[in-house]
Amino acid sequence: MVTHISLFQTKQVRRHFDPETDRWYFSIVDVVAILTESADPQNYWKVLKNRLNKEGSEVVTKCNHLKMTAADGKKYLTDCFSTEDLLRMIQSIPSKNAEPFKVWLAKVGYERIEETEDPELAFDRAMMTYLRKGYSREWISQRLKSIEVRKELTNEWGGRGVQEGREFAILTDEITRAWSGKSVREYKNFKGLKKESLRDNMTNIELVLTMLGEASTTEIARGKDAQGFNQNKRAAVDGGSVAGNARKELEKKSGKKVVSNKRFTDHIGSTEEDGSLLISGT
Repeated sequence: MVTHISLFQTKQVRRHFDPETDRWYFSIVDVVAILTESADPQNYWKVLKNRLNKEGSEVVTKCNHLKMTAADGKKYLTDCFSTEDLLRMIQSIPSKNAEPFKVWLAKVGYERIEETEDPELAFDRAMMTYLRKGYSREWISQRLKSIEVRKELTNEWGGRGVQEGREFAILTDEITRAWSGKSVREYKNFKGLKKESLRDNMTNIELVLTMLGEASTTEIARGKDAQGFNQNKRAAVDGGSVAGNARKELEKKSGKKVVSNKRFTDHIGSTEEDGSLLISGT
């Protein structure tokens, strides 16, 4: 049986999406008010912040100050956390409303330890997650295969002197632009996505071409023994172009555009992700 903790969907929490970091930021005081039911959540957060500092927690240093609209309609600098830091803070709140989050975090932590010992479990759980969301088994098979292809590529990059993080993102952009004509951000904007996964909102053929671009990049990098960022960037463009040529040929023969603005939610009638914190469990 699937259960959903959608506390932040039914209560008002001010939030902000930063497209540069691809993260949602939540008002800490609003979350504290919901979880503690305190009459003075601002003071509760002040006391909690001091306690976390004394305990040596670094989460307080990750607090962002963003302008948000208050009840009086004016904008004020507001303490905000990303989802990750917010969950860390919730662990320090002794409240019955916070307990479901703590149970979920413990469950996820245990599952990650299991997956370290048996990586196949990660694929099994991914399969179940996608099925619960309403994806077809055919699409899920393609998606899981795309994860395998992506992992092979990133392993190759790591062994060829490409730095994880920014350089991985740039090379991914090159592959995506070469086959689709759009950068990852442009592609997401085209589909109307924010934090949602681009690949989770691709059609079967979009996923296939993504895999072709990444698998081709891997083979080209190996064939040319590409070393370092610049050589692997050229391999990424070449690999993406292989998929790009396949896209153009398919569009010519079928008379249909491959790159679609359709999202997964368009097929199941769900609402777009809006930054609400939704936790699912069994």
